[in-house]
Amino acid sequence: MTGGTDPSTKPRRGVVRRLTVGLAAILVASAIGWGGVYGIDALQRNPPGDATCRPALDLAQKIAPLTTGEVAAVSVAKAPLRIPELAFEDGEGKPRKLSEWRGRTVLVNLWATWCVPCRKEMPALDNLQAALGSDQFEVLAINIDTRDAEKPKAFLKDAGLTRLGYYADAKAKVFQDLKSAGKALGMPTTLLLDEQGCEIASIAGPAQWDSPEAIALLKKALTRSP
Repeated sequence: MTGGTDPSTKPRRGVVRRLTVGLAAILVASAIGWGGVYGIDALQRNPPGDATCRPALDLAQKIAPLTTGEVAAVSVAKAPLRIPELAFEDGEGKPRKLSEWRGRTVLVNLWATWCVPCRKEMPALDNLQAALGSDQFEVLAINIDTRDAEKPKAFLKDAGLTRLGYYADAKAKVFQDLKSAGKALGMPTTLLLDEQGCEIASIAGPAQWDSPEAIALLKKALTRSP
């Protein structure tokens, strides 16, 4: 035979070509698999979000073991999150903003007189403010009653809750703002924020904030040493 190609070599070449393509596919799939694993691990180690809030995330992990007993329902932050600016009024009707509390650790609590768990929780928050309130920490309880502005004031007075400052948002926009951020699912809603306004922890529902467990958790949150 002269010229041309030996027909017997064609099947072997086809097999080699298929094996080569198959091996390449396996290598690509492996690379994607490993990339996915390392990609997920990278996200877990370096979650996205506001870089300024990374210290709050570190602090959240430090207080996590203390979410027991009366504060077992508290959820620590899983990703860096700066809480949106909240606008409300003080007892004199003066406009206030959450950013005015920068530089202090703040326990933001949304409450209303129509919310039975809220009313039951208020004495504990008042006691917490008495126990830990300082230039480093404040309980910022914001009322969201939308009908009678005097009713929540009367409730606090009748209950003898004098340590909490009075703040209110008669339009309840603070609740909607937190809901949009995924941080308000019901009432009461409470968030623990660091000095930069970043989330450390949150809870949907009431807690016994003057309990030993709550005091220990908050004292840890106020301790900046490792």
